[in-house]
Parts: sequence; C-alpha cells; structure tokens
Amino acid sequence: MKKNRYIFLILIFSFITTLAVAQRTSENLIQFSGMVLDGSTEELYPVPYTNILVKNKGRGTYSDFQGFFSIVVEKGDTMVFSAIGYKTVEFEIPTDLEDDRYSLVQLMTQDAVNLPETVVFPWPSREHFKLEFLAMDVTPELQERAARNLANETLERMRKEVPKDGRENANYYLRQQSRDYYHIGQQPPMNIFNPVAWKKFFDSWKRGDFKNKK
Repeated sequence: MKKNRYIFLILIFSFITTLAVAQRTSENLIQFSGMVLDGSTEELYPVPYTNILVKNKGRGTYSDFQGFFSIVVEKGDTMVFSAIGYKTVEFEIPTDLEDDRYSLVQLMTQDAVNLPETVVFPWPSREHFKLEFLAMDVTPELQERAARNLANETLERMRKEVPKDGRENANYYLRQQSRDYYHIGQQPPMNIFNPVAWKKFFDSWKRGDFKNKK
C-alpha cells in the first residue's frame, strides 16, 4: 500500500509540475505578425517571400506576396529577416509585453552591388562596326524570315511551348506554397463568388479567347 501511495504522490507532483510549466510557457507565447517593406525608396513596397527565422531555434516562416507574415514566438526571441538583394536585419521581441500579440513593420534596405557595364562587340571598335553595318546587304529572304519570327502567331506559340526557366518555376512554386499557407485551416475562396474573376471571364469572352483557333 505504501508503494502505491508513493507512486500516486509522484504522479500528482509530476502533473502539477507539468501544468505549471505549460502555463508559464503559454504566458510567454505571443502572436508575432506584421509587414516587410522596402525602405530604400520614398515609396514603400512589399518585400515578398522574406525569410523570417527565430534565431538559434531552427524554425520560422516567410512573408507572402504582399509582404505579410505571422508566427508564434516567445518573448525575448531574436527574429532574423533576410531576403535576396537586401541586408539581413535582426529584431528582438520585447520581454515586458503585457499582451499576447505584437505587430511590426520591418523595413529592409537594398544591398545590391552595381557592377560596371560590359559591352561586347564582335568588331575591334565602333567605327569598324559602323562600316560593317552599313555594308551589310539584307536580302528579301532575310527580311521575310525576320518578319515570320516576329509575327504575333510565332511569339504566341513560343510563349506556350518554350519551358519556364529556373527563376520562373521557383516563383510559381513559391506563389502556390504561399497561397496554401495563407488559407491553411480554412476553405479557400471560390472564384465563382469573386466579381474580379467574373470580370476577367467576360473580358476574355469579348476578346474571343475561347474561340477555336486553327
């Protein structure tokens, strides 16, 4: 009986300790949200897909296409904001917050390196290029080929058939992932109730985008 009593007391003590730690941790958590904007110019523009990490904790989030972000952190955490082409910024969450929410507008400064312009010519100098250009004989066949390559039908076919490069694919993937995170935990809005989507549909209909093109 004494052994069972000791086990029961240990379980009660462990339960009380766990509740105390959980309550202390819950009181220390805050909802940290805000906007990441480009402060390099007079007009403030959002900085999309900014990495927002909790320093030394291995977790974080990133801003959406409009620069908005939201993450649960602890008081006293150091937040690291980084984006390609911008200087990395650190911000420490105040420890004396009385509310469980904290908002911030983080300005990012561009960190671009301007390289001198490099112009490559297949001729030794501009004078040689001018002589060669004026002496060039453009035959009607070359003119016709250039007109075919610049025709609207050719350009439209190339836009559909030429695959996207790495930058375009990464941008498309990040947009899709940001949209999924934005609507996480709720039903995404349906375009059938979106007046902007209906306007685009009617505009495409008037332009004849849905007609069969041979």
